[in-house]
Amino acid sequence: MTKQLLYLFILTLPLSFCRSAGNPVVEGSTVENSILTTIPIDTTWKFKVIKSSAEWKKILTPEQYHITREQGTEKPFSSPLYENHDKGYYICVSCKNPLFHSSTKFNSGTGWPSFFAPYFSKSVNVATDESHGMVRDEITCARCDAHLGHVFDDGPKPTGLRYCMDGFALEFVADHQANEGSKSKAVCAQRFTVSHCCVAQ
Repeated sequence: MTKQLLYLFILTLPLSFCRSAGNPVVEGSTVENSILTTIPIDTTWKFKVIKSSAEWKKILTPEQYHITREQGTEKPFSSPLYENHDKGYYICVSCKNPLFHSSTKFNSGTGWPSFFAPYFSKSVNVATDESHGMVRDEITCARCDAHLGHVFDDGPKPTGLRYCMDGFALEFVADHQANEGSKSKAVCAQRFTVSHCCVAQ
């Protein structure tokens, strides 16, 4: 019996040591929560996200659905993300595709979150929008085709572009919450081109 107890003690010793070494992760602690709440920043996806209208309505609020699936527009200054100055990623509320980073966000004074460049080459698509008697460049998510807003050529340097986005079509992920394990190898390269450029390519 004594030998059996000694054997069990030896087996559990490494586990106890691992939990006590360095900075322990305590249940309910900030460290543990930060690990469990990390969100992947995936730039390596290969397949589009396709859902029916009924499926989108199950995962989106009525306002999010109206904007992203019915090409709606939120009222200016209505999104909390307009005044958000934290560092982090702006991802698609529908499919979590990384769209923009705070390093390209600027105060346009328009009432909508504005950026001068998308995050990477598969962040957004651009198409002609002739609704409401106007001709504009519509911006949609490249992964799920969600309507996000429009892009204009009155933005700041280095691109001269203003990606005017509906805040309710976006979700913010702070830098410390982001899990960048799914990022492509060249995702951190700061590269700018003349038209519809990306922060990371």
